[in-house]
Amino acid sequence: MSQRIAVIPGDGIGTEVISATRTVLDAVCRRHAITLDYDEYDWSCERYLRTGAMMPADGLDVLRPYDAILLGAVGAPGVPDHVSLWGLLIPIRRAFRQYVNLRPVRVFDGVDSPVRGALPGEVDFVVVRENVEGEYSEIGGRLGRGHPEEMAVQEAVFTRAGVSRIADYAFELARTRRGHVTSATKSNGIVHTMPFWDEVVAERAAAFPDVRWRSEHIDALAAKFVLQPGSFDVVVASNLFGDILSDLAAAVAGSIGIAPSANLDPTRSYPSMFEPVHGSAPDIAGKGVANPLGAVWSAALMLDHLGHTPAAQDLVAAMEATLREPGTRTRDLGGTADTRTVTVALLDRLGPVS
Repeated sequence: MSQRIAVIPGDGIGTEVISATRTVLDAVCRRHAITLDYDEYDWSCERYLRTGAMMPADGLDVLRPYDAILLGAVGAPGVPDHVSLWGLLIPIRRAFRQYVNLRPVRVFDGVDSPVRGALPGEVDFVVVRENVEGEYSEIGGRLGRGHPEEMAVQEAVFTRAGVSRIADYAFELARTRRGHVTSATKSNGIVHTMPFWDEVVAERAAAFPDVRWRSEHIDALAAKFVLQPGSFDVVVASNLFGDILSDLAAAVAGSIGIAPSANLDPTRSYPSMFEPVHGSAPDIAGKGVANPLGAVWSAALMLDHLGHTPAAQDLVAAMEATLREPGTRTRDLGGTADTRTVTVALLDRLGPVS
């Protein structure tokens, strides 16, 4: 049975890494007799500049029937980031209840981390970010625009349902890994929402007596990401804290260019969305040097979510092989390869269909 994938290449290098990823996906799907049917949409900053909207008014209805969404990157000079994000990514995440943002972090053989103690085989953890509420709410506004007394108010929203389900996901994930959860907080400084977060996480932890867990203040936790990156297994955090920590973790792992993410609706009532963490990188767009591995790893997460775990494992193994050799690593990783070279190397590693 075929599965339908909505593809949104987006802007800048998004179009390049998605093209490379589609080629690699086709190869691994042939190898595993998987049928994926793609529909591509030009929803992007370019579309915004042309029409005044990142996606059409019925965009969410268009996406709803798909099994998954594969996104490249959005963002372009001349379009403010809040326009591109709130015009495409955030409406998708919220309409489809993609309340888990999953960001795996690994130091691979052949990739030098800027952190001395971050070694291959020792740094392998996952940041589980709450993805639809928290600090990134739509509640608030601005008053007195343009006047000296102008003010802005932004409300953080934490619900018992929202914190409970992200905590449950983190604890359940830890059960499949090394059995340890770290919860990010700042309850010594943020007087209402963070103590509430701590209380709910503790309540949910009681249902998982087989999983060890601890709570860490975000400032100390950020320091430990650098000083003790091998000590983490599953890190669960609010929307803002998870966003910051996952980018820091990607840098610790050697490059944001290989960092993947999955925006998941664990109930599978709606399509989940998969995207590399890196942005549209307009400074290198069109030069053919973008690292496609963040998108490829995101596609592996998509395959696993769709029930094709062996194919996902093959993709990750091909990534591991290319990263070991300088000739098949891109410049952001200290290598010499361009996008096409990495794509060809991935295809070679996947081998012919038997």
